[in-house]
Amino acid sequence: MDGPPLPAPAALCAQALSARAVFSRIVNLRTIAAVFYFCLVVVVGRMLLDLQYKALDEWTFDIVRYLRQNLISGLLLLVMIAVADSIAAARGLRRRSALALGVLLVAVGSAVAVVLRVWVYGTLPSIGSDSGYLAGVGLTWTLLGSLGYALFYLTREDEQQQRMLCDAECAQQALAAQMMQARLSALQAQIEPHFLFNTLANVRRLYETAPSRGREMLSSLIGYLRAALPSMRSNNSSLGRELELARSFLTILQMRMGDRLQFNIAADASLLDAPMPPMVLPTLVENAIKHGLAPLPEGGRIDIRAHRTGETLEIEVRDTGAGFTAAGGSGVGLANTRSRLAGLYGPRASLQLAAGSPRGVVATLRLPIEAALPVEAYA
Repeated sequence: MDGPPLPAPAALCAQALSARAVFSRIVNLRTIAAVFYFCLVVVVGRMLLDLQYKALDEWTFDIVRYLRQNLISGLLLLVMIAVADSIAAARGLRRRSALALGVLLVAVGSAVAVVLRVWVYGTLPSIGSDSGYLAGVGLTWTLLGSLGYALFYLTREDEQQQRMLCDAECAQQALAAQMMQARLSALQAQIEPHFLFNTLANVRRLYETAPSRGREMLSSLIGYLRAALPSMRSNNSSLGRELELARSFLTILQMRMGDRLQFNIAADASLLDAPMPPMVLPTLVENAIKHGLAPLPEGGRIDIRAHRTGETLEIEVRDTGAGFTAAGGSGVGLANTRSRLAGLYGPRASLQLAAGSPRGVVATLRLPIEAALPVEAYA
């Protein structure tokens, strides 16, 4: 049976972020703003310690100057983190190799940032005229950058694992859906001969007793099968179509049984386009005939009624036959119908049999209403 291709394990890795996507995920307006506010907090915290020794205008100037210097380091390291993570993603590096690459590029970025800060400043400040200050600045930003890289890398790795897990679950669900569809097709294939063979048996018996009426019934059966077979092989049908098939089936049987079979079909007009699985209703009708009316010399009556109860389509097939004293309700048709309903709708659908009054059986089919378009009345 054809179905959607399932994602292979190799295809799961192909769904990982590209190098460009990884870079833009790290370097964007949100992360740039985060670096800016981090540097601002660091500089303001440092300058608050010197507020009592400086004038306000000098203090403000120092904030701007130190903020500029810290932004050089912060933004350059942000770019280096993005470059390192992009390389790790593009080459599929393992965690240890990726973290080592990140620390190396962050250290290089910190060293370059120190050189740029000295160049932008023009001359080293008095407190940083020795190499110890420069080394301290580089080491501090290397540690901060390494922590930042580890955070971005581990977050991306976790997201990638989540995507792969989601893909695997989707593949498992698709496989389960295909298995369920195959099972439903097998069950439906069992219902079709069960329905058709019983109908043909009725035609054969009538052909032996009344050849002219047998030919008439055979002609009617051919017309019925022309309409019914496409529905049997389809996965979808409608209430109106299934009611019409039931009407055709009962009309054919009425030609054989004569006054022993009376029937009536009624349905709310707004429900005729409501979807339902094919051949479920004809199976219930065939079961009512075989186990209910056929054993009785006087026959009986079948009433089919469809109506809406809340969000549920409720279909009743009521007969005045022999009831549960016969072998009704235990055939392959009803068993497979219940299996189909469980596979298609789960607990939202049901098929229940109850004793009728004064005799007979009432089969009640309940389906969730997924669509119902107004059409002309049907009765």
